[in-house]
Amino acid sequence: MNEVKEALRNIEQNYRLFLQQQFTFIGALQRTRENAHDMIRPVASVGQVQSYMDHHCNNSTDRRILNMFLNICNDLSKLCHKLETVHSGSNVTNGILERCKLLLSHSNDLSTIRAKYPHDVVNHLSCDEAKNHYGGVVSLIPIVLDCMKEWVTHTEKLPRHVLYNTSGGSAISEKRARQDAPARAAISQTPPSVHPEAQTSTSNKDGVQAQGSMHVRKKNLNDTENHSGKLKGPWKPPGRHA
Repeated sequence: MNEVKEALRNIEQNYRLFLQQQFTFIGALQRTRENAHDMIRPVASVGQVQSYMDHHCNNSTDRRILNMFLNICNDLSKLCHKLETVHSGSNVTNGILERCKLLLSHSNDLSTIRAKYPHDVVNHLSCDEAKNHYGGVVSLIPIVLDCMKEWVTHTEKLPRHVLYNTSGGSAISEKRARQDAPARAAISQTPPSVHPEAQTSTSNKDGVQAQGSMHVRKKNLNDTENHSGKLKGPWKPPGRHA
């Protein structure tokens, strides 16, 4: 989870640098759209930006800012796939990841999405630009970042055993190990089986030992009585005795 948070912080830092150059980004899109003779339709997908950069970009400044946007989108897409390997999944977290992957798809139509408060990327556009051309593409990264943060929030509320461990073992294996623990404990408490002949030999041996012990106790009792008789003898009245 710490690695996920660190990766998310790095992407956010790159996005803040990109956000400072939003006017440069819009200018690059405007020029490449003119070069592509594609001034009517909105910039509505990541694949469209990729095509503008690959085939209709004539200067290094435009190429740099378009490439910066595409790199951030690519980093977000990689992080989505990484989150799938870190977490075994719940209905909420899986839904968040599916939405992120859909938004970042190169063919997904972004024309209707808009980043809302506290994001102000749409407010920096003119009404025509926001409504008809760039409102969706500038909203993509902040919306996906918010989804990633939401994923982290939901995941941290889940029990720790739901996460995959760092050694690569799955949560399913860990859960199965916990389920098998009582059975293993019962096996460990069961006395080891003994061969019937060994049991007979042991029983005979125990019987002999018990008989020997009784004989010793009986002998000690007799010796005590004899010894006591020799010392004291029966009581006799005082006087002459034959």
